[in-house]
Amino acid sequence: MTDLDTQFTQAQEDVKQLPERPGNLTLLRLYALFKQASEGDVHGDKPGFTDIVGKYKYDAWAALKGTSQDTAKQQYVELVESLKSGASA
Repeated sequence: MTDLDTQFTQAQEDVKQLPERPGNLTLLRLYALFKQASEGDVHGDKPGFTDIVGKYKYDAWAALKGTSQDTAKQQYVELVESLKSGASA
């Protein structure tokens, strides 16, 4: 396991321990980075208009298309660290 993989795994645990819940846009960013880091580019059909949350999640993940998994892991770790320090919300 690489150092980045270790940091990514730790960030997944840390995000569950945040003192306050991040805003919806930050949660979408966390979701998209996690999916890109763990599964790569978006796949499957885009949810229909009745699934608003699913549509937003799909769009957020699709926006990262072409981003390498390691880059997504690094950005996820950095975002969680900024949330832990209170720099983002």
